[in-house]
Amino acid sequence: MRGLTQEDLSGLTELHRNHIGGIERGERNITIKTMLALARALDVQPAELFSKYRISAATRP
Repeated sequence: MRGLTQEDLSGLTELHRNHIGGIERGERNITIKTMLALARALDVQPAELFSKYRISAATRP
């Protein structure tokens, strides 16, 4: 999104860079608190973190 390294993002969010790497690889579920910290660090609205994902009627529970 902004050309930040995991270490840069770690410094902005106070999350360990290994945790950020796990989020990037889809290995971790994040809390709303973490999502807000990431959005704040990236200077985006939280919804923008999910903008590439679309839920169709067929995939809804």
